[in-house]
Amino acid sequence: MSHRQAFILGAALLACLPLAAQTLNVRPGPEVVAGDPLHLAIEGARPGARLTLRASRIVSSDWGTRPFQSQAIFVADAAGRVDVDTQAPIEGSYARVDARGLFWSMRPASATTTLPTLDKARADEVVLQLLDGDKPLAEQRVRLLPRAADVVVTEPAEFPGARFATQGGAAKRPALIVLGGSEGGSNAARTSAPLLASQGYAVLGLPYYSPPGWGANGPTPPELPALPDSFVDIDLVRLEQARDWLAKQPGVDASRIGVYGVSKGAEFALSAASRMPWIKAVAAIVPSDVVWEGWGNQAPQADKRSGFAWKGQALPWVPYEGFGEEFAGAARGLAIIIRRPLDKGRAAHPERVEAARIPVEKIAAPVFLLGGGDDQVWDSAGMAQAIAARRAASGLKTVSLVYPRAGHAISGHGWAPTTTYNDGFMKFGGQADADAQAQGEGWPRLLAFLRESLR
Repeated sequence: MSHRQAFILGAALLACLPLAAQTLNVRPGPEVVAGDPLHLAIEGARPGARLTLRASRIVSSDWGTRPFQSQAIFVADAAGRVDVDTQAPIEGSYARVDARGLFWSMRPASATTTLPTLDKARADEVVLQLLDGDKPLAEQRVRLLPRAADVVVTEPAEFPGARFATQGGAAKRPALIVLGGSEGGSNAARTSAPLLASQGYAVLGLPYYSPPGWGANGPTPPELPALPDSFVDIDLVRLEQARDWLAKQPGVDASRIGVYGVSKGAEFALSAASRMPWIKAVAAIVPSDVVWEGWGNQAPQADKRSGFAWKGQALPWVPYEGFGEEFAGAARGLAIIIRRPLDKGRAAHPERVEAARIPVEKIAAPVFLLGGGDDQVWDSAGMAQAIAARRAASGLKTVSLVYPRAGHAISGHGWAPTTTYNDGFMKFGGQADADAQAQGEGWPRLLAFLRESLR
């Protein structure tokens, strides 16, 4: 063999050897609590190699249980490394540097998509694959756990559908009360309470409304028949009942109770905190600065009544304009944009807006706000800014985050798909990347706010 032939052969062997040594590293490990950061890196690659990272998982939603998938192509650096925290893909499901990109950019897989083995019973598992073209090089499975291993969840008999979640130990913990939105039922209690409890809080997920549902065969009865099935005159006193219950729990420090509310739950939380000085922190996600009209076919004249009450007395409220017509359009294949009747009602009744305004300047506790500028359910960005301005004029501590391109569905943590929020008739607004950014940046800011306010 000539020197030239030996050199060519050696170069070819060197080019091939690193492929076998390529590894996909996931830190801190194969299991994290959802929302806690993950770090993905490829090591041992050939410098300049084009490598594909693919993520797949099962997602359960109103559309059923389906596989989702994303992928991104990266170029290895001079050290043969790809760091997803600091490198942008050259093409793929997302475009910019984003450690969470593979997770939020997943879309429903098509019938022709090549999928790894996915366990439908483990919807919290994400399968990460490293490929060179179509050639599999490595695979890692990571679980985004819905709660920490030491979180215990119980169902208080005093509150239908409620969940009480806390970690073990003798120490008394600050508490949070979780209030979901207009979807009603127990969903927020089941999902948010254990997740927030994983951060060291005693959390009571508190349902307060349970409307009829809709299934494959038509209407379904309310999940929680003991709760109101129309959103009418929901009494804020329910929070005082929750406070009294929490004060009896041995692991709760009742002098440190905060409230976390999303959408209508944020309206609830702010309205209550303006009347209840024992609330020490308020997190209002996609909030309202006013109390709105009620709704529901089950209550007499629901469209002429308030959504909330205080000790049996209805609160002043802003009426909608064209609410029924907005929903009727779905029968003709039109999108439902709830913001339209709300904006029209607000514009048509300025005198009622002032009467219905939530007196946020009376909330002595610090307030956290998160709003989306493209929210198509209601103007959460504008209302968050109005709340922040009112409180600033009174010198009150407020954290206000507004994302101009985000929509209404930004109460998550940024590590789950955000790509299907507008696939149905009901439009939430927002771009998938902006919603993911609002979630991914808002979640750690929320946790920092709660630590500072309650600890």
